[in-house]
Amino acid sequence: MRATTLSDVNREIARSAGPADDLSGHAIPVRHFSIRLAASRRGAHLARQSASERLVTWGWPYVSEANHTAALLVAELAANAALHGRERGRDFRLCLTLFPEDATLRIEVTDPRPDRRPPVSAVPPSVPSLDAESGRGLFLVAALADRWGTTCGDPYTKTVWCEVGLQQ
Repeated sequence: MRATTLSDVNREIARSAGPADDLSGHAIPVRHFSIRLAASRRGAHLARQSASERLVTWGWPYVSEANHTAALLVAELAANAALHGRERGRDFRLCLTLFPEDATLRIEVTDPRPDRRPPVSAVPPSVPSLDAESGRGLFLVAALADRWGTTCGDPYTKTVWCEVGLQQ
C-alpha cells in the first residue's frame, strides 16, 4: 500500500473544493507557502514582509508592481485578521499559492473567528468617507484583487481570500 503524500492531499483538496473556494479551476499549484503568525500588529507586519520576500524568490522583485500589490493585499487581510479575527491565544495563518500557468497568486488568511465574516457581495464595498478612521481595507482588496471572498472550512476558523494576476 502506497503512503499518502502532500501532493496527493493537494490533488484531493483541488478536486473536492466547493464553489465558494474552487481555486478558479486552476491546475495543482507549483508553488505554495504557508506560515502561522501571532494575531497582532507585528504578526500582520511579518505577514506582509514574508509575502514580499516569497514573491522575490518566485521571480517578482521588490520593486515590481506585482510585489507591491500582493504585499498590500496581504497587509490588509492580515491586519483584519489581527484586529477583527483575533482570539486570545490563537494565531492566524497566511497561505500563498502561485498558479504559474497564468501567474495568478491566491492569498488566504485564516483566523479563529468564523462568527466575524466580512460582507462579501457582487458590489464592491462603498468608498469610505474621507474622515473615517477605518473601513478602507476591504475597499482596497475589492479594488486591487481580481476576485475575493470568504470560506468557513470548519466550525472553528474562517478564511478570507483573494486572487490577483501577477503580470511581469
